[in-house]
Amino acid sequence: MLNKKTFKKSGIVLETLPSLHFRIKLDEGGEIIAHLAGKLRINRIKILVGDIVTVEMSSYDLNKGRIVYRGNKFR
Repeated sequence: MLNKKTFKKSGIVLETLPSLHFRIKLDEGGEIIAHLAGKLRINRIKILVGDIVTVEMSSYDLNKGRIVYRGNKFR
């Protein structure tokens, strides 16, 4: 459920980190650390370096986020 204080941005996965965390470069510029959302973990969706992802971020902490959608590979 989308909260009023969250917003979605797209970006590209730069690096995989331990504990299902990823370094994401946002389309608007800047980098954040993001973890997988519950539905992606349950369905065992694999995230690889170079994938285009949609990240849900809170307005309280703009350096962290949650990956909610995986798109196609970056070309």
